[in-house]
Amino acid sequence: MAMFRETITLTHDGALKAVAAGAARAVTMGVPQCLVVVDASGEVLASLRMDGARFLSMRTAQAKARTAASINAATGGMAFEAALSVGIASQGGVTNLPGGLPIRFGGRLAGGIGVGSGTGEQDFDVAHAALAAVGADVI
Repeated sequence: MAMFRETITLTHDGALKAVAAGAARAVTMGVPQCLVVVDASGEVLASLRMDGARFLSMRTAQAKARTAASINAATGGMAFEAALSVGIASQGGVTNLPGGLPIRFGGRLAGGIGVGSGTGEQDFDVAHAALAAVGADVI
């Protein structure tokens, strides 16, 4: 039985680069966004609310990032009943709203990114741009 496991982490430079690239994509789309990058344990590494983005979307962006890191998958795919139950049980810490992606390198989880203030499709578009900027696995 192993007594330890190796993990990877996203550096603060990587987190900032991801947020900046996501924000740049949001600018080209004309959709101001809230972006949150968390590590694999759900702690915030970097966040940004762009000018004009809805301030309440910071909460949902953080929940999307934490959920994506926690389930190691994109948000938005849970069954309605399950999503409602975990949302209530986690006091809003887990969400099924689209716009959260895990951050992986070589299949290994390093964290998550959550984007909010646009449509689900726009949020995912920005999150994908952020992943590409840091060389993370395509989700």
